Amino acid sequence: MGALPVSNFTVQSHRGEYSVNFVEDVFSTIEIDSNTHILIDQNILKIYKDKLEPLLSKANHVSVQASEEHKDLTKIPSYIQQLVNNGIKRNHSLLAIGGGITQDITCYIANNIFRGIHWSFIPTTLLAQADSCIGSKNSINVSGIKNLVGSFCPPKEIHIDISLLESLELKDVKSGIGEIYKVFMIDSYENFLNVSSDYKEMLSLSPLLKNRIKEALTIKKGLIEKDEFDKGIRNIMNYGHSFGHALESATSYELPHGTAVTIGMDMANFVSYKLGLWEEAKYLSSHEVFKENYKEFNETVINHDVFFSSISKDKKNVGSELVLILNSNEEGVHKRKLPNDDKFRELCFEYFNEQKGK
Repeated sequence: MGALPVSNFTVQSHRGEYSVNFVEDVFSTIEIDSNTHILIDQNILKIYKDKLEPLLSKANHVSVQASEEHKDLTKIPSYIQQLVNNGIKRNHSLLAIGGGITQDITCYIANNIFRGIHWSFIPTTLLAQADSCIGSKNSINVSGIKNLVGSFCPPKEIHIDISLLESLELKDVKSGIGEIYKVFMIDSYENFLNVSSDYKEMLSLSPLLKNRIKEALTIKKGLIEKDEFDKGIRNIMNYGHSFGHALESATSYELPHGTAVTIGMDMANFVSYKLGLWEEAKYLSSHEVFKENYKEFNETVINHDVFFSSISKDKKNVGSELVLILNSNEEGVHKRKLPNDDKFRELCFEYFNEQKGK
């Protein structure tokens, strides 16, 4: 598949439409004024210091340390205090520049300060550009429990500049590809195989990647416009995440988020296959695709006690049952409840042990 022109589009939310714009040289072309307050990943601030000058000369900014430890409820007051010190008012707005953590922090603050102000987003990671930038969600950690609190606060506009991805490390590109795989598998197994055939081109950040980003966002748009508040069909966007979040905790966040989700999808497919829900051939085929995307982390040590403790505390669980997103021949990617019992633990250990031998 060759690269095609990519058009802007809008997403409908409970606060009206917001725009997703594909742009070039975003730091020079985006328009802001002195009523805009920028929250920016401190690494982006260093990398693009000169290019950011047109924006930073017009608005106050707050530097954000983009780590899971700093996406914690205890850290939010310090960011708010800095915004207050910078003179933020009810009629002002926020602009997030960074990846998903900067997005979560900015979105959470925008929803709560003055009971809600406008915010916009310039995503600088593939994961944020291809997935998290739309959907209104924000999630904040509490006492080590990932994404325990949050809300739905759609942005006013999103500006995607794929040239910003050139500053990413390989592991971060792979992390974003993991989320692209997630969206395409949710759409259909055939579409997942189709996008996986473009793996090398996506990895090299070829122009084709912009098309795949647009396609992934379009698939997600169809789900979130039906179920913005995550009460039904949108649940399947958590495919790979229950396992993935537990893996992040169990490796002290050594795994990048999208990599943990890639392994999480592989685990979900393995459990689905072992429970007789999904064909072995499909599991084996998808496993090869996923393994190529996480192979650098094959030797990462997983604390199994932390893994099982974390997945037991997943916010999607109901009572003593696990609520997982699995795969099946009839339903595709879907939500299913499983007992949190010895059988489930045995399946997880079987998966872990199989990976050690590869």
